[in-house]
Amino acid sequence: MFGGFDINFVIFGVMPYVALTIFVVGSIVRYERDPFTWKSSSSQLLRRKQLFWGSILFHVGILTVFFGHLVGLFTPIRVLDAFGIPYALKQWMAVLIGGPAGIAALIGSTMLLHRRLVEPRIRVTSTFPDILIMVLIWLQLAIGLLTITQTLQHMDGAEMVRFMTWSQSVVSWNINAWVTVVNVHWLYKLHIFLGLIITALFPFTRLVHIWSGFAAPVRYLLTRPGYQIVRSRRQRPLRERRRAFDRLQAEHPPSTTPTAE
Repeated sequence: MFGGFDINFVIFGVMPYVALTIFVVGSIVRYERDPFTWKSSSSQLLRRKQLFWGSILFHVGILTVFFGHLVGLFTPIRVLDAFGIPYALKQWMAVLIGGPAGIAALIGSTMLLHRRLVEPRIRVTSTFPDILIMVLIWLQLAIGLLTITQTLQHMDGAEMVRFMTWSQSVVSWNINAWVTVVNVHWLYKLHIFLGLIITALFPFTRLVHIWSGFAAPVRYLLTRPGYQIVRSRRQRPLRERRRAFDRLQAEHPPSTTPTAE
């Protein structure tokens, strides 16, 4: 019955759709059910210098890596051919830009993770998902940097084309997309697998605040300049609640204790 079972099909053929479904549906459900948790809790009053440098290195590095992957994987191959861009050149750009960005993000994530684990006051306020997602991101960055050792052995761009074909086949619902990456090095496979795990965990961790970063320019700058939008679960109008508070204050005025001289 299971003679033809292939774990590669599960990871690279089925798991991408499961992870993306959880990513989208989970984000929507969390926003509707728990809007007040749609944030990254601040701890900037503690170890501020380490937070400052760690946050800058991490965010600049991780954003460069993310958009580099996004453009690199989902640019149609025919576009490269149309503009005459050699695959080897694109491969070198990925190494020369992605490498330093990945190192910066890894250093920054190390500082942030160290700060969260070592500082007792931050450790107490940290949840298990907070620490888990930071550890997974750290591992993902480390593995991504290790894949450069394999990339340098295939600078003709052949491996890059494989991953572009796989990514674009997944989003175009090609059921045989997984066959493209069956024979790649295990470091690449682990990198993809861990990326899918992080994608699936996204709605249940502090990573959801990334959505706010994309929505803020549209919502605050264009539609409601000068305002901060806050969702409330209260059913009574604000004016009615103010009247009720004033009546309560009139019936039970606050007591004053004379100051001892």
